[in-house]
Amino acid sequence: MPETINGRKLIDEYLKKNKISYSALATLYGMNRQDVADYLSGRKQNPAAMRFILALIKAFGLSHEGK
Repeated sequence: MPETINGRKLIDEYLKKNKISYSALATLYGMNRQDVADYLSGRKQNPAAMRFILALIKAFGLSHEGK
């Protein structure tokens, strides 16, 4: 499975900048907060985590290009 660290870093920066909590994401995506925290910390690295991270990158319009 591909490593998600770069995507997780982009998401973390975005969440901090926009003051979005894991709880808010969990509510928005119909998940529990612990799964969101596990996916974004890298504790859980499975297909569901990969889909969630990719969905957030797309939803937030994140890109590492130009950094």
